[in-house]
Amino acid sequence: METPQGLYYTKDHEWAKLEGDVATVGVTDYAQGELGDVVFIELPAIGKKVEMGGAFGTIEAVKAVADLYAPLSGAIVGVNNALENSPELVNQSPYGDGWMVKIKISNKSEIDQLMNAEQYAKMLEGISH
Repeated sequence: METPQGLYYTKDHEWAKLEGDVATVGVTDYAQGELGDVVFIELPAIGKKVEMGGAFGTIEAVKAVADLYAPLSGAIVGVNNALENSPELVNQSPYGDGWMVKIKISNKSEIDQLMNAEQYAKMLEGISH
């Protein structure tokens, strides 16, 4: 299971990659593995405001439907439209082509509440035992 360095992670299995004040967001390798084959993703419109921990969309897989939670507060400034026709990108490349949204973050101090790769991997160890 992949847990890349340099990303921030949530307890709900989303990741955020920070570039300036814009965070690229997706679901982790663990999350896509638990969900199984992703068949549909509902993402918000550009401009929508999101709150840290609040749902911003849904992900539907053969096993389950789950909410997607914003790791940080801000406004949606980008959406991965490729997921409309190719939701399987989330399974194939959760940290690459399977990204979901870009959020222009409004409160940088929220980053301190997220986990780094080591902390997230340790949390996963607790889940799998």
